This record gives sequence, structure tokens and C-alpha cells, in this order.
Amino acid sequence: MRQVKVVPYDPAWITRFEEEAEKLTHLFGDRIVEIHHIGSTSVPGLDAKPTIDIMPVVRMIEQVDELTGHMEALGYRSFGEHGIQRRRFFAKGDDVRTVHVHVFEAGDEGVTRHLAFREYLKAFPDVRETYAALKRALANHHPTDIESYIQGKQEWVSETERVATIWYMAEQTN
Repeated sequence: MRQVKVVPYDPAWITRFEEEAEKLTHLFGDRIVEIHHIGSTSVPGLDAKPTIDIMPVVRMIEQVDELTGHMEALGYRSFGEHGIQRRRFFAKGDDVRTVHVHVFEAGDEGVTRHLAFREYLKAFPDVRETYAALKRALANHHPTDIESYIQGKQEWVSETERVATIWYMAEQTN
């Protein structure tokens, strides 16, 4: 059973991302275009579950399927698309997840959505704190029910992603 534990921001998360990103960059080789630290652990000052979210962006998503065995050798479990078309999702750890890898193809709207959300939370401390408070409340209410925790924040995240994407696209054109 996966525990839901939201903790204060830890600057060590940056180092954990860098170490894992180096392994993934080496593994993906010339398939990779860029790699990003996403999710709550990528936003300084944001309380989070201590799971590092990494987003490799690749030239062709189908090429990632060739690497599943290699990802498993690094300790990852493959979940295929895991509910998001044209994404490949991998997780390290069963009951205690340490890393999530969300692979998208260059140009996929999922790339923009994740980067927009991250940058929006960095730019707007009041929104970041609202999100942290929501996550803490949900973790306290659902300490052993990860699905209820995720569902509890889904509406807020979806709306914030929508607003963040509009803001991010406007920022990109300035």
C-alpha cells in the first residue's frame, strides 16, 4: 500500500534529478532531445511527495519501447501510456516511489503542459502556496489512499494547467 506523505521542499531533490537524468540521458542516447525536472519537486518552496518527476523529450515516442528492458535493468517498471496517449511512463519503487519518468515526443502538448505548470508555480507564490495547502490537506485526509489523493487535486490541477498554459504561451511570445 502506497503511503501519501507530503513534505517540505528539499533542495537535495535537484541533485537527485541530476543524477537520474544523467543515467537516462546516457541510456536514451541520440533519441533524446531534452530532459526536464517537472512536478512538485522541481518547484523551489513547494511541499511535495518526495518523488522526482523527470520528463525526457524524445524524437520518436515509439523508440522508447525498445528501451523498456534497459529501463527495467535500472530499476524501473514500465506502465506503457498509463492513461495519457503517446506518453511512456516508468516508475522506480513499488510501495515507496522514488522516481517517475514521463516520456513525451517533441512537440507533444504534454511537454508544454508540464513546463507551463512548473513555471507558473515558480512565478506565482500565492498559487504555489494554495497548491501546497491542498496537497497537505489531501495527504492528511488520505494517508494510505494515493488514488483519492490524486483525484482530490485533479480538478484544481486541470484548471491551473489550463491557465498556466495560456500564461506560458504568452510569455514565450514576449
